Amino acid sequence: MGAGPLAGIRVLDLTTVLVGPYCTQVLAEMGAEVTKVEAPEGDVVRLIGPGRSPGMGCMFLTINRGKRSLVLDLKTPEGRAVLLRLAQSAEVLVTNIRPAAMARLGLDWPALRAANPRLVYAAVLGYAQDGPYAPRPAYDDLMQGAALIAALNARVNGGEPRYVPLAMADRITGLMAASAINAALVHQARTGEGQLVQVPMFETMLNFVLGDHLGGKVFDPPLDAGGYGRLLSPDRRPYRTKDGFVCTMIYNDRQWRAFCAAVGWPDLVSTDPRFASHATRTRHIDEVLGLLAREFLTRSTAEWLDLLERADLPVTPVHTLESIFEDPHLLATGFFQAEDHPTEGRTLRMAAPVRFSATPAGERAPAPRLGADSAAILAEAGYAEAEIAALVSAGAVRAG
Repeated sequence: MGAGPLAGIRVLDLTTVLVGPYCTQVLAEMGAEVTKVEAPEGDVVRLIGPGRSPGMGCMFLTINRGKRSLVLDLKTPEGRAVLLRLAQSAEVLVTNIRPAAMARLGLDWPALRAANPRLVYAAVLGYAQDGPYAPRPAYDDLMQGAALIAALNARVNGGEPRYVPLAMADRITGLMAASAINAALVHQARTGEGQLVQVPMFETMLNFVLGDHLGGKVFDPPLDAGGYGRLLSPDRRPYRTKDGFVCTMIYNDRQWRAFCAAVGWPDLVSTDPRFASHATRTRHIDEVLGLLAREFLTRSTAEWLDLLERADLPVTPVHTLESIFEDPHLLATGFFQAEDHPTEGRTLRMAAPVRFSATPAGERAPAPRLGADSAAILAEAGYAEAEIAALVSAGAVRAG
């Protein structure tokens, strides 16, 4: 195991909740040295349970691996001075604090650029900063509503808007931010120049959603009212079988012919023009999916898994929070791994999904206790023991 493709890249992480910490965990999993700068009260996600001890809830453990915790009170002159000193030797600073608040702290892009012209200053925002929504706060639920996800769910769930049951907007925007930071690091390596990178949640999610659902509105004048019919079909769901559910995707023409042969519909393609090609099946998607839904009721889940696998058709069971841990593929690849946290005991972690053949990443440390690394980080930055003690005494630093 190596250090990862981002080995030696120092990241100051001034983020909280999920969108920013998820971004910086991705960077940590690629080998970056991430210093999580927390306020004295700590990241609020530390409080999301269950947990074995205060400030070490399950979600914090899951999205803050591979980081070190430094507690600074950035509202104090001493705390701000420490941050600026650390920024001088960092390659990246990531924040999801609103820009107006960062300006009040004296830690906006102009101030950090003055401290380190090479710095990549990544601001994860709610909205692009040249529009009227610029100063508004943003959370995942708001973005799911603003970026059409709740309304699209209403189209297929009885007319009532619903959120997707995961922090989808936070994680997608976090991935976009990590991608943008890596692009800026390429520019930094080529030119020695830093830059401001702004990643707004609203625009990121709308770009993501409308990639599927812009539809005929791509054209002027529009060819339809928008929306991708297959994704909005009421029968686009796991198929009910005799004894459960199964997921499959009978998509292209080869797959359709193979499915028809496997279930005994050999004449259906040639005799019904609605099903003759991918294009015609797309136009009649409700009828296609309804036909499939009725057929899946005729066999058990095990029978469908066997039949479709033998026909080389895509298929998977509908996993639950219980069954996923017994998935044979995940067991074989070691996706779920047990580890011993230095204070929280035995915990379960997920392996990083991305693998690099030339620059594999090594093991990342478990998520840190609040302020656990404050003294060590300051010592590495050149602070003497007496200076660190003075900063702790002044309340600018908390050392766990």
